[in-house]
Amino acid sequence: MALSSLTAVSPVDGRYYNATHELAAYFSEFALIKYRVLVEIEYFISLTTSGIPQLQHFDGSLNEKLRDIYRNFTIEDAQWIKDKEKITNHDVKAVEYFIKDKFELFGLHDSLEFIHFGLTSQDINNTAIPYSWKEAIQNSYLPAIEELTNELRALSDEWTNIPMLARTHGQPASPTRLGKEIKVFVERIEKQIQLLIAVPYSAKFGGATGNFNAHHIAYPTHNWVDFGNNFVNNVLGLDRSQTTTQIEHYDNFAASCDALKRVNTIIIDLSRDIWTYISMDYFKQKITAGQIGSSAMPHKVNPIDFENAEGNLGLANALFEHLAAKLPISRLQRDLTDSTVLRNIGVPFAHTLIAIKSTLRGLRKLILNEKALQEDLEKNWAVVAEALQTILRREGYPKPYEALKDLTRTNTHITSETIAEFVENLNVSAEVKAELKAISPSTYTGVQL
Repeated sequence: MALSSLTAVSPVDGRYYNATHELAAYFSEFALIKYRVLVEIEYFISLTTSGIPQLQHFDGSLNEKLRDIYRNFTIEDAQWIKDKEKITNHDVKAVEYFIKDKFELFGLHDSLEFIHFGLTSQDINNTAIPYSWKEAIQNSYLPAIEELTNELRALSDEWTNIPMLARTHGQPASPTRLGKEIKVFVERIEKQIQLLIAVPYSAKFGGATGNFNAHHIAYPTHNWVDFGNNFVNNVLGLDRSQTTTQIEHYDNFAASCDALKRVNTIIIDLSRDIWTYISMDYFKQKITAGQIGSSAMPHKVNPIDFENAEGNLGLANALFEHLAAKLPISRLQRDLTDSTVLRNIGVPFAHTLIAIKSTLRGLRKLILNEKALQEDLEKNWAVVAEALQTILRREGYPKPYEALKDLTRTNTHITSETIAEFVENLNVSAEVKAELKAISPSTYTGVQL
């Protein structure tokens, strides 16, 4: 069968293609090849300004035409490289031959051997991959997570004054405000995004074992460390690891995966909470004409968006966990286990993006059922016991906690009348009684956060 969204093995490229197709620009085989070409071209251009005698005739006039090789990179170009790889059995070497072929068209016959000069394949992979990772984070992930936090912030503002019964250990607890409970997730996500952004996009660039051996033997008077730092940090906009083996040690990449995993965990927590509120009838859901909730029960409108998000985030986190645990480990100066693992970095990224979009879709279907929240508060007058005993403590009333404990545990159902009767029989001033009687589950919601 021909590959399509219906025949793809992975749901990332199949069922969920509409949610993930933008990631092909960063994580597909085409994208990886394109980023390798970009690094090779920019490296060659940097060499022409490094003082190498054989390249001193370059005046920069061809630079933009050389950059057009990767700017205008096509599927046909990528296929040329894949066909060459069948012969070379080496993906990066095939990229080198592709660029040499292009350089021939510019008449640069005498400069061909300065393409990939002194490099090993990991100098290309360990710059191309963090470059693509950085662009995916900045261009796809951060806008998506910002859209989610903006939606949550708007809902928090809209519901800022909606009182709600809190539940700790699943039991009725001191009331809160719905808007504040949503705001909890906004703050948590924003804090973790700050940590994610702070992680450098580290790259390795230093030859076969990280020491610029080939560069140094060819041009021993050049400062190749300064060259490498300038190329990686300033030209590519990454962060060059100074002391490496043949490969990047991936510690910062692991930190990035861990940061993404923490954000995902927060969204799982949000999804489960909203799912529970829906089950408690705090929220209704908008119905889309023609859609079916259950094949057997016509009345059902299931919270599928939050369930979908939770499932995809669990998959993403399992893969992020593996990436963070595996990639920083390599036998001696290099083994090949990182190579096949790195080809999968787009998979947890895709599941994360699916989940963010699904969460947004679910949030935008919510219809607040304020009546249910009010009824729940009214059924749980016992939660004002904390308020009453605290004021009585302030007044020096003897054993107020014990008095409220006896009240709430000997009565099977506490009502406003139960509380009013209790207050009336207290040996306190009329002013304090009035203060106590003014407390209700709807008003005992603390400070506005």
